[in-house]
Amino acid sequence: MAQQANHPLPDGHRLEEYTIECQLSLGGFSIVYLASDPAGHQVAIKEYLPNSLALRAAGELRPNITEEHLGAFRYGMKCFFEEGRALARLSHPNVVRVLNFFRANDTVYMVMEYEKGRTLQEHILKYRDRVSERFIRGLFTRMLNGLREVHAHKLLHLDLKPSNIYLRGNNSPVLIDFGAARQTLVQDQPMLKPMYTPGYASPEHYGERRDLGPWSDIYSVGASMYACLAGKAPPAADERQKEECYFPAVERWQGRYSEHLLQIIDWCLHLDHLQRPQSVFALQKALVEQVPPAVHHPVAGESGWLDRLVGIFRTQDK
Repeated sequence: MAQQANHPLPDGHRLEEYTIECQLSLGGFSIVYLASDPAGHQVAIKEYLPNSLALRAAGELRPNITEEHLGAFRYGMKCFFEEGRALARLSHPNVVRVLNFFRANDTVYMVMEYEKGRTLQEHILKYRDRVSERFIRGLFTRMLNGLREVHAHKLLHLDLKPSNIYLRGNNSPVLIDFGAARQTLVQDQPMLKPMYTPGYASPEHYGERRDLGPWSDIYSVGASMYACLAGKAPPAADERQKEECYFPAVERWQGRYSEHLLQIIDWCLHLDHLQRPQSVFALQKALVEQVPPAVHHPVAGESGWLDRLVGIFRTQDK
């Protein structure tokens, strides 16, 4: 089925005990609404509606799904529901809080706390070239607290990027949109079409993805920190595997940020997943370290320069 635009549910529509106020976002996999509960509190509701499998016309409530795509749609819906169930068990200030999930209109809905603020992507675009090292260290150290909780529950995010890191008014980060994570929850069916964002996705995201693990999310964290400096994502991992198109952070921003922070970014972005931080704790420990390691800059060339940095941090995985 060709890509298509699904029509959102109308403003004012009652969905179980919630009332839709307006559409917040429309993506390839879901629609997110701002709604209010019976007490008048605002919530965000995500509707499972992949536009490659289902089409809902204007004025309709239920999507039209062809027989050809019904199996994939139902499998994805099952995973979406399991994602809601898993996230509902999480209660962490740096992870979006799932309040409820239910079936309606031949699909599934996830009700989440509505957070006022902006995404890290919006922050980067507003403060281009003025994102400080102190902000980066503080933000990602706190965000990683949430990611540690996610990994502790045997989940992976798998689509971590600046637009999926939400900043409250006090700059406290919240991890949102675990759309790709649902694909790790059920292993007895073929996976849906991979969901990832080039530049932020690790090399393991491509192909059969048997090597996916916490280190894959850590690659995305490194790419997100890189974006704070560059204003955009680093070159896509599949392109980096073909040619040396990645300019090391330790060279690109030498003198503008500490060597220590730049080395951490390059460490996270190592193409070999075994050469990255193997746990969120290891990365956090490096981020809060204030004294840069005594190490000379490696020469350019992706084949070996990062290997010289790994020894600096390897003991922090223990």
